[in-house]
Amino acid sequence: MHAVGQNCLSFSFYARALGFILVVLAGNTFAAEASDQYPTRPVKIIVGFAPGGGSDFIARIVAKKLTDKLGQTVYIENKPGAGGNLGAEIALKAPNDGYTLFLAAASYTVNANLYKLPFDPIKDITPIAVLAAGPFIVSVNPGTGFKTLPALVDFAKKNPGKLSYASAGSGSITHVGTEYFLSVADLDVLHVPYKGTSPALTDTVGGQVQLIFGTVASTLPHVSSGKLTALAVTTATRLAALPNVPTVAESGYPGFDVLVWHGLIGPKGIPAPIVNKINQAIRESLGDEQTAAQFASDGLTARPDTPEQFATLISDEVKRWGKLIKDRNITLR
Repeated sequence: MHAVGQNCLSFSFYARALGFILVVLAGNTFAAEASDQYPTRPVKIIVGFAPGGGSDFIARIVAKKLTDKLGQTVYIENKPGAGGNLGAEIALKAPNDGYTLFLAAASYTVNANLYKLPFDPIKDITPIAVLAAGPFIVSVNPGTGFKTLPALVDFAKKNPGKLSYASAGSGSITHVGTEYFLSVADLDVLHVPYKGTSPALTDTVGGQVQLIFGTVASTLPHVSSGKLTALAVTTATRLAALPNVPTVAESGYPGFDVLVWHGLIGPKGIPAPIVNKINQAIRESLGDEQTAAQFASDGLTARPDTPEQFATLISDEVKRWGKLIKDRNITLR
């Protein structure tokens, strides 16, 4: 009887083990089939800012292209609040099935160091693709008389605290990007925060402040009209729309490179086949001449990176801005 009981127990154990294995295999098969058929319903891209802004502009271009490439409607849902963090939280807590994505901007990696977030900005995401990137235009009011970045730097070194710069607000990407240059150049320039890019530009044009690191879309019209003087751009290469304006790196700061970028991320654990399918569709879309022209109108260049390259960019930017924020004692106030 004892031997019979042991045999029954052994059979029961192996039966349960076999059943578990079959369930796992069935689950994996279902997941593989779901990934292969993706998408079978509309896909949502959450934008953490209001309609009409730069992030919304990029998201809508990409959503239209993905709709064509994936064969399902890709639509935008704007969830503004907390510097984009509200939208990020909603997206990153959604199911990791690839049907809810988030349009992350460069400010995402700044926010990671300034806000107490309910998610890990690196570990709780699936990077999918960088969409586009562009520079800041380093601009001054023409009344300053500065024609080059070295001229501004020379004056600022001889007159610490006498120049001021405008930003879109404390803790904004324009604030942090400017502080990064000031730290590299070892300059003392007064920060004047505004509630948004528009009033910051207005006061720079009006001469209340002298310097601004502005995005291409918002700043180029003022440069073209002569209301602002462009001294440099912050990317490693020159801007096609301003071919005679040097980079910061060319102006005496080798290696300087600050991007204003946008990309798609999703919740942690989106299956690799789905990630690769979206990434491939984006890369094909970014190679389209019409898309390139649309991005160029906003001073952006398509940047078809792999998910792995995007993951590295996010990680590197979080670390870079984290060190700067600590060293410069940057806060949200």
